[in-house]
Amino acid sequence: MNQITPSINLVLSLKINMMKMKYSWLLLFFLIPFCFKIQAQFSVRFVITDVATKKNDDIYLSGTFNNWNPKDENFKLKPFAGGRKSIVLKDIPVGNYAFKFTRGSFDKVECMADGRDISDRLVEVNTDISQEITIAGWKDDYPERPKRYSASPQVKIIDTAFDIPQLNRKRRIWIYLPKGYSASTKTYPVLYMQDGQNLFNEQTAGSAGEWGIDECLDTLCKQLNKDCIVVGIDHGGDKRMKEYAPFDFSIKGNLAPPDQIGEGKQYAEFIVKTLKPFIDTKYRTKKGRVNTFIAGSSMGGVISEYALIHYPETFGAAGIFSPAYWIVPNLFLEADQFEAKELPRFYFYAGGKESNTMVSDLDKMYDILSKKKRGDLNRTINPLGEHKEKYWQQAFPAFFAWLMNME
Repeated sequence: MNQITPSINLVLSLKINMMKMKYSWLLLFFLIPFCFKIQAQFSVRFVITDVATKKNDDIYLSGTFNNWNPKDENFKLKPFAGGRKSIVLKDIPVGNYAFKFTRGSFDKVECMADGRDISDRLVEVNTDISQEITIAGWKDDYPERPKRYSASPQVKIIDTAFDIPQLNRKRRIWIYLPKGYSASTKTYPVLYMQDGQNLFNEQTAGSAGEWGIDECLDTLCKQLNKDCIVVGIDHGGDKRMKEYAPFDFSIKGNLAPPDQIGEGKQYAEFIVKTLKPFIDTKYRTKKGRVNTFIAGSSMGGVISEYALIHYPETFGAAGIFSPAYWIVPNLFLEADQFEAKELPRFYFYAGGKESNTMVSDLDKMYDILSKKKRGDLNRTINPLGEHKEKYWQQAFPAFFAWLMNME
C-alpha cells in the first residue's frame, strides 16, 4: 500500500495540473480580445481640403494630442494631392480628443467665415479614422475690437495676487455682493465658482465670452427674493487643467497612462482651508454647509464635484456644468464610494453637442449618485448646448433657482 499511494498521488497531481493548464488557456483565450481592446491604438488622418485665405502658409494641428502646442513641428501638416494638406497620427490610444488648426500661434487659429470663434473640434478614437476638413477663416484676418469692462458695480476684486499656499502660487479673486449689501446687516449664502475671469467681465473673459453672473443675479435675486454672494477664482492659465484635476491624468485619453500630475487635491484644500475662512472673516456670510456652494464648468465642474465629495461638511451643493470626466475617470469610483451623514445636493448640466460621451458620462455619474437614495439630484440636458460660456450662461438661472430651493 505504501508503494501504491505515491503513484496514485502523482497521477492525481498530474490531472489537477493538466486541468489548471486547460482552464488557464481558456481564460487566456477569452481575455485576449478584451486586453486587445483596452490597449488598442489606431491611426487618425486629417485632410484639409480647402482654406479660405493664406493657403500657402504652414498649418499645424493643436489639441489634446500634443498638449495644445500651437506650433509643434511634429504636428505640421504636409502637402497632399490636389493642393490639400494632411497629417496622419499613428498609435493613438482609444479616447476622446479635442483639437483645432493654427498657423503657428493661437492668434492665428482657425475661426468661422465671419471671424467668430469656433468650438474645439472633437474626435472619438475607437477605430482608424480619416476626416476631411475645411477651414473657413483665420482669427488674424479679423482684428479684435477692444473689449469693454462689463462687470457691474456689485463686483469687486478682492486681490490680484491672493496667496495659494498649498500650491505656492497667487491668484486674482473676484467677489459679487448683492445689491443692498453695504446698507444692511444681513448674512448671505456663498457660491464659490471656478474660472473667475470668465464670470463677470467681458474684458477679462476668454474669446467665448463671459457668463454674465452679475447681471443675471441682479435680476434673479430680485425675482426670487433670494440673495447670494459669489466668489470667483481665476484659473491658473497653463496650469488650469492640472489645478482642476484631482488625480494624475493623461492628455492622450482615459486609457493612456498618466503623463500629467493632478493638483486638484491641493486646490480644493485651498478653497476650504484658506479662501473660505478669509471670506467668512471679511464678509457677512452664512458659514454652514447648507449655505455654502461650489460650481464650475468642464474641468471646473470636475473639481467642484470633487470638492463636494471630499468636503461634505463644508459644501452643501454643487453646480457641475459639462464635466470633463474623460480626463479623470477615477472620479466615478470616488462617487461610488462616497458616503456622508447628509448627502450634498448635485446639479448636473450638459449639452448635446459637446462631445460623443458628454451626456452618457454625465448619466453614468448621475446613476451612481442616484443609488445613494438620499440627497437632491438634478439632471438638465440642452440638446443644442455646446461646450462654451454662452450655454452655461443660459443654464445658470435654473441652477440658481434650484440652489435657492425655488424649483
